[in-house]
Amino acid sequence: MTVTRLSSKGQVIIPKAVRMAHHWEQGQQLEVIDAGDGVLLKPASPFHETCLEDVAGFLRYSGKPKTLKDMEDAIEQGVQAQPANLS
Repeated sequence: MTVTRLSSKGQVIIPKAVRMAHHWEQGQQLEVIDAGDGVLLKPASPFHETCLEDVAGFLRYSGKPKTLKDMEDAIEQGVQAQPANLS
């Protein structure tokens, strides 16, 4: 177990071994989550969470609409093009 200290400015040094294990570099933004008896640090997402309704307007398609059969055929083609998984 590694022990660190809280500075007078509220800063905590994360040990180098932990930073390296998580690939955290200088300037890494971390999300701080109150876990009741401690805190959890997670890399902050560079994008805010969205749902399909928020971004669907950006999905423009100009052309003849695809039928369900067209989509099923395209999926089947994609599956057949994949190499067989032998494991």
